[in-house]
Amino acid sequence: MSKKIVIIGPAHPLRGGLASYNERLARQFQAMGHDVSLVTFSLQYPDFLFPGTTQYSTEPAPKNLSISIAINAINPFNWIKIGNKIKRQKPDLVVVRYWLPFMGPCLGTITRIIKKNKFTRIVCIADNIIPHEKRPGDLLFTRFFIKPVDAFITMSEKVMHDLKNIEPNKIAAFVPHPLYDNFGEKTDPSEARKHLNISEHQPIVLFFGFIRKYKGLDLLFEAIKELTEKYPEQNEVKFLISGEFYEDRKAYDEQIAQLGIAQRLILRTDFIPDSEVKYHLCAADVVIQPYRNATQSGVTPLAYHFEVPMIVTNVGGLPALVPDGKVGLVAEPNSNAIALAIHQFFSTGRNQFIPHLVEEKKKYSWQVMADKILSV
Repeated sequence: MSKKIVIIGPAHPLRGGLASYNERLARQFQAMGHDVSLVTFSLQYPDFLFPGTTQYSTEPAPKNLSISIAINAINPFNWIKIGNKIKRQKPDLVVVRYWLPFMGPCLGTITRIIKKNKFTRIVCIADNIIPHEKRPGDLLFTRFFIKPVDAFITMSEKVMHDLKNIEPNKIAAFVPHPLYDNFGEKTDPSEARKHLNISEHQPIVLFFGFIRKYKGLDLLFEAIKELTEKYPEQNEVKFLISGEFYEDRKAYDEQIAQLGIAQRLILRTDFIPDSEVKYHLCAADVVIQPYRNATQSGVTPLAYHFEVPMIVTNVGGLPALVPDGKVGLVAEPNSNAIALAIHQFFSTGRNQFIPHLVEEKKKYSWQVMADKILSV
């Protein structure tokens, strides 16, 4: 039976992984015959709280999606207005995205009002319950948000654990992050490298995504120095750093100069628009995620989709999604272990990992995610 579904969270004209995810989920529900609309933010963060250059995409709006640009995250009168509007629409299901406690008062108020129609069910897709970078008020805001939600979907066991510590009685299900298959098809590596002006025969390790402290780019830089000293036979390996700084880059520039590794790096540290993502992934021999801590990562499903092996650190939900020795390698989160894993990868060769990648990626479908949201 067709359902009326509203997805609340980032969507075009906002940019980034959350927006891409929500739009892709909406298309999955549409493909299943449901009536879907998205409600996104007219103001997501005040500029002083946003670490990047802009919150907005330069890409054209996605076709055949109903997106309402409506929510002001810092205006309580707006929350009441939006909550009452959705309440009157009486959707069968509201799917709300929760990734940051700052959004707790806004989203918690909207969902409380919607619930007053005594009809709509509310399911939250929780990217984080306890954020990577903690701030005062996090727990208070999160508790406020959680209360009106009927059920939760988490994409890592770590987030499930955090949720159960705060609210053990909520209905919750774990579903791995589906593959990002909305960034185009796999491109021939030589074509991708030509597009990025990278040597066709250069071994390439890719660090992809917003640059934040918890993602361990500084650990990778230290590992590159160790790789240079301990494994000189792999001095041809270059490191493509693709993603915007979400913190002051000065410390990273100083570290690069201190370690003397500039010649090993290819820096593409602007925001990577959706239309360019495939070139960065397909140009790489391996994707590296040297994170200090993690829940799940949107980079992992990207690598699966484009069939690129991965090196990840043994933190959070990363190892569960990257079986060691099959689709990639798992290293402890320190520079010695990361350098060794890079050495082992190129000594082994990427072809060993590809058959396992192709098989493993079958597990991560949008159909599974959509079915679980409807069933909880």
